[in-house]
Formats: sequence, C-alpha cells, structure tokens
Amino acid sequence: MVKVALISDTHGDLPENALEILGQVDEIWHAGDIGSSEVLAKLPAGPMQRIVYGNIDDSELRIRYEEELLFETGGVKVMMLHIGGKPPRYAKGVKAKIKSLQPDLFVCGHSHICKVEFDKVLDCLYMNPGALGNQGFHQVKTLLTFELDGKIKNLNVVELGKRGKL
Repeated sequence: MVKVALISDTHGDLPENALEILGQVDEIWHAGDIGSSEVLAKLPAGPMQRIVYGNIDDSELRIRYEEELLFETGGVKVMMLHIGGKPPRYAKGVKAKIKSLQPDLFVCGHSHICKVEFDKVLDCLYMNPGALGNQGFHQVKTLLTFELDGKIKNLNVVELGKRGKL
C-alpha cells in the first residue's frame, strides 16, 4: 500500500500546516504551478516526489521537471499533468491521450477547484486537489490524501485554512 498526498498550485507558498501531513505519506505528487524552487526545498525529504511543472513555472523548474508524467505505483496507473480540464470537457488533446494510455487515475491542477470524479466514458478517476498556495481565486487551501493498493481508497480532502492566511 502506498500513501499519497496530492498538491497543486502552490504559486510560491507552502503553508506550514501542510508539512506534517506531507511528512506522513510515502509519496508527494505536485500537479504544477510550483511557483519557486523554494517550495520544493520545504517538502519533507522522506517521501518520494512526483512533480510536473505548470504554466507559471520558470525555465529552471521546466528544465528540472516534466510537463507530464505516466507512472504506476501501488498497483495503479497514473497520468499527471498541470492543465487537464475536467470531465467531460478536457483540455485539448487530453481526452485522446487518456483513451490511448488508459490510466486508472488522471491527475491535474490549474483550476484551483478541488474535484474528484469518476469518468465512466473513459473508465478513469479524475482528481484535482485544488490549490495549496495563496495566489488565485480559491477561498480555501486544499490537498488530497489517499492510499493506493491496486485501487484508490481512503480518499480525504484536507482543508488548510483560507487563502491569503499563512
């Protein structure tokens, strides 16, 4: 079993109250719009990190990280990128890519809207953790935690206070 914390859209801010949660998982996934390498330096050292860059990320982050990841962990095939849209209106080319690669789980960020939905047409679970940073229109900073054991289970939405409060 693999314990995962999924974050996105930190935009240069990583709330202190997120660090304890991030330190209790096996893997931390960041679905883009990191904002600065300082955010990543604050992440706990123990968990494996799976990171994609987003549209606001600079050339340093774009050199270090991929735009898209496809991987398997905990018996679950995962596709992750920053701008993905949402079911049934995915970003251009994303629906075709999901059909082709057939992941069990599709992860993206960008919208700042925490949403989890099973797409029956693509037979794929969609996850967007919302936004963890202070920039954007979201009202509450959120992340997702869950476990992978051949399937996704024990999914939790974690709210970490209002946007703009450190």
